[in-house]
Amino acid sequence: MIAFVASMCVALPITLFPPFLLHRAKIISTQRKEKASLRTGQFCSRWLMRIIPFAKVKVLTDEEGGDPEPSIWVCNHTSMLDIFFLLATDKKLRGKKKRPIKIVYWKDLEKNPITGLLFKMCGFIPVEMEANGNGNTNQYKTSSFKTLIKGIRKAFDEGWDIGILPEGQLNPSPENGLMPVFPGAFSMARMSKRPIRMMGIHGLNKLWHGDQKIGMTVTGREVKVRAYPFGRKFDNADEFVESFKSVVGHFGAKGYDHPDWQRWMNGSAWKEMTSKEDGSRKTPDVAKN
Repeated sequence: MIAFVASMCVALPITLFPPFLLHRAKIISTQRKEKASLRTGQFCSRWLMRIIPFAKVKVLTDEEGGDPEPSIWVCNHTSMLDIFFLLATDKKLRGKKKRPIKIVYWKDLEKNPITGLLFKMCGFIPVEMEANGNGNTNQYKTSSFKTLIKGIRKAFDEGWDIGILPEGQLNPSPENGLMPVFPGAFSMARMSKRPIRMMGIHGLNKLWHGDQKIGMTVTGREVKVRAYPFGRKFDNADEFVESFKSVVGHFGAKGYDHPDWQRWMNGSAWKEMTSKEDGSRKTPDVAKN
């Protein structure tokens, strides 16, 4: 794993230099530079994992037909390696006809020379928040939201999908479920009138743990990455949050699908849950009458 990380530190700057130079010389546009940089990041991640097979990666997906619909993709956040595994598996995970994707990321990651270089070259979209440590409530800087929304709208207009990690921070114990889930993805989906698609990662924390006390102490090599086959325009934020917890949270914790994942994705499980809750609230009044 250390060899992979060290190799990325060398390979990325070298392979990203040509699109940087061509863009600087105004030979290619910003859009072409960003898409070329994304393909470069995917290529480096994919081939370095083949050359340095430090993890056993299994990609789980379903066959889909037709052209991909512009979407917002959401995924759990388990490790500092998440972005590289998503880049490496993207071709299998989201399909050959996939639209390129821009990730919403914490701006302080730009302080890391490698992730900062990759994210800026790919035109990923930063959001600002306080560095208050894993496990603490995120404190977003609302002054950055206007730039965030503008970047998302521009990305959709230019043919990109959007990727968001709704937990907003590394999860130090994914085996116990998700961290508090922020509904920002729902707000962005409603604003852009796009469906939300879900992805899940399992086992990656055993290679590079979110808990700094464990860190890069390897406790397992098997990693599963899952993309779910259809999206949904959720009716409200609570439905999105509960569905994300049930589908992605379960996969992240267990490494296999929730038995009712399809019902959560088509909305029937949420309707059943809310109807039971409504019934339980009405029961005391009925008994009293």
